[in-house]
Amino acid sequence: MPRTRHHNGRTTSDPTSDPTGPTTGRTAGRTARRRMLRREVPSTVGLLADAGDFAAMRGYRSFTFDHHDDYSDYLRHVESLLRSLAAQGIHTTVALFDPDEYAEFCTEHGIDPDTAAARTRFTAELAGAGAVLPYTGQPIDELVPLLVDEAVRQATWEYATSLLAGVGNCADCGEDIGQASFTRAAETLTRLVDGAGPGHHHLVCSVPTQDEQLLAVLHAEVTENPDGPPRIEGREGLDFVTVLAAGLALGGPGGLVLRSTTEGFRDRVRGWRLDRGRLVPLSAAAVFNAYCTDADTGDPVAPEPGVEYCPGYEVDGPTPHH
Repeated sequence: MPRTRHHNGRTTSDPTSDPTGPTTGRTAGRTARRRMLRREVPSTVGLLADAGDFAAMRGYRSFTFDHHDDYSDYLRHVESLLRSLAAQGIHTTVALFDPDEYAEFCTEHGIDPDTAAARTRFTAELAGAGAVLPYTGQPIDELVPLLVDEAVRQATWEYATSLLAGVGNCADCGEDIGQASFTRAAETLTRLVDGAGPGHHHLVCSVPTQDEQLLAVLHAEVTENPDGPPRIEGREGLDFVTVLAAGLALGGPGGLVLRSTTEGFRDRVRGWRLDRGRLVPLSAAAVFNAYCTDADTGDPVAPEPGVEYCPGYEVDGPTPHH
């Protein structure tokens, strides 16, 4: 029989006398329930994108690894952690951890950056507003570039959105130019995809601005069924429309290229240019020249085999009065 002890009027089993007694059973039960609850709590892992960012974080004493100067060793640690979390059934997202943004965050909130608690707090903030991707077992060397691309995509969308918000209202009619341009861009995208016909379509929109080059990529799939809507992947549609809208609203230069692939046909390439707030179709010769000229040097480039250079088609309405 296990001995008992009395504490504050309660009788408990002495765990030293019988390891399978009631206390051990209750403890095991609580541990199991905690593990079950832990699976319900998502995790976010902050990931440094390159050796330079890793070197910057090494300046904090509390940021340590077995091989302090080895970024590849750091990546192995992160990958091991991600696999461990996945093995426990925990949903995990990976966030891009930027040392400069981290330092600004700590200064803004008046916290010591040389602590694990500060890094945890910053990573938690990233989970809600930063560039994140779900971990689905990707190798770490594939996950890093995907995360960087996601960060660029989000930064582009945020910047394009801020440009649209800052354009203001039309001086003549009071219409919100940014909102009107977004509506026009969405309608233009519909006409672009409808006019391309069945197949897989790859669209690229480029808009130079004062501070940076905005670039958006979109993939659309159109079936032979005339009543079937085009399939556009994920967030690409919103990003593409926002960048195109910024180009329309700003009224400056820019361009759009559409490449279509349909089984049994050669790939077709078409192009448009942004001119004073309107998307203007290019001739076949202009599309050929754009594709067959090196953008950096201006030197001619051999045409791509199996590609047909086609004129653009009308996708935009009359230039708005604003």
